[in-house]
Amino acid sequence: MEKIAKSNRLPKSRATAQHGTTVTRPSRPQAEDAVRTLIRWAGDNPDREGLIGTPARVVNAYEEWFAGNFEDPREYLKRTFEEVAGYDEIVLLRDIRFESHCEHHIAPIIGWVHIGYLPRDRVVGISKLVRLVDVYAKRLQVQEKMTAEIAKCLNSVLKPFGVGVVVEAAHECMTTRGVHKTDVTMVTSCMLGSFRTHAETRQEFLAAINLRGVPRNGGSSV
Repeated sequence: MEKIAKSNRLPKSRATAQHGTTVTRPSRPQAEDAVRTLIRWAGDNPDREGLIGTPARVVNAYEEWFAGNFEDPREYLKRTFEEVAGYDEIVLLRDIRFESHCEHHIAPIIGWVHIGYLPRDRVVGISKLVRLVDVYAKRLQVQEKMTAEIAKCLNSVLKPFGVGVVVEAAHECMTTRGVHKTDVTMVTSCMLGSFRTHAETRQEFLAAINLRGVPRNGGSSV
């Protein structure tokens, strides 16, 4: 069994962006000033009573929403278990709820992730799969990229026979903006290894997660 690293976080003064470059964080006062500028841009007064504490609260929220930029998701998968009594069927965790933000409008993406993998010789604790999703969700992104990153990270570290990841989410940039607001669920998937090459394995996984967009009576999807 591998030892888990003592810390999963990168230095708070910098972060490695998803495209691989290093980003230096502005100071907290600079971040709060930026929020005040946006408040004025929205046509309001950042110095009025109800908004005086808003810049600090927004910066606090950003620290939570985008904490994934300061964590290495691979570290959560390093502690594995090999004593599984020969178990060789799919390990599946569905309905992992997540909140993220799209990189186009910084609007919320809210939904569920379903993860399945066919272990080769070791498994990982289910709480670590939840943390894996949480790290990738707490970044600015597009849903397609998050789906692929979760699958590729799990595949790279555990080296199972196959991995399947499906993400269902509502995008608030669609539901709250524009004249023709659209309330839809976006579904993305990434299948690797046996989940991609063997139709039976893939079908078993998809049947088990029971997508919300597919009515339970077998009718057409939304």
